[in-house]
Amino acid sequence: MSQLEPTPRTTLKRGKDRGSYELDDIHGILDAGLACHLAFIANGSPHIIPTAYGRIGSTLYVHGAAANRALRALCNGEPACLSVTHIDGLVLARSAFHHSMNYRSVVLYGPMREVTDDEEWLAGLHAIIEHMVPGRWDDVRGPNAAETKRTMVLALEIDEGSAKVRSGPPVDDEEDYEIGCWAGVIPTPIHFAAPIDDPRLAPGIEVPSYVRNYRRAGRTPSRTNGGST
Repeated sequence: MSQLEPTPRTTLKRGKDRGSYELDDIHGILDAGLACHLAFIANGSPHIIPTAYGRIGSTLYVHGAAANRALRALCNGEPACLSVTHIDGLVLARSAFHHSMNYRSVVLYGPMREVTDDEEWLAGLHAIIEHMVPGRWDDVRGPNAAETKRTMVLALEIDEGSAKVRSGPPVDDEEDYEIGCWAGVIPTPIHFAAPIDDPRLAPGIEVPSYVRNYRRAGRTPSRTNGGST
């Protein structure tokens, strides 16, 4: 399968030209991100949680405290919505109406399941750590029995969702191009600064290359499509 089938809740009605159901686009945006927002209803109340995540193939993994009653509601088949967004630039138009942002986003829907298989649980946690900092897992102590008991891993299959991308300059009404004010894009790239040693770091331990040369991976869709948000 190279793309997701649109559903009533993923079919884009505004800015359809910016939408994509291609898995390459969806995976690329997810892989470039660091945090997602997970929304769901628990005990009749809406919740939204920012959290780390990791992907293995067509499955997305998140983790949380096993005692978290809100997260446990997701194990009972409650519907969930998960989103990842990158802001790539502030788009300043000649009119207030056409100000916008350049962005890449993914929204996924579906029931989540608690991972109870020991092998998949460890693979999901490994995916989350490696998504955050590739190469880190092999350097650190793995979870012990007490930590395993206290940690819940949840899985979401990537089978309902879409990506949406805006890029390029502002798109003004034709008569506004003669207005005498600056218009354009303020890029908002993410830059990672030099790592800072833990004050209690043992003497002689050097910064590993995967930390010193840290970058985010992931393919960015190359389309250009301006206009209002």
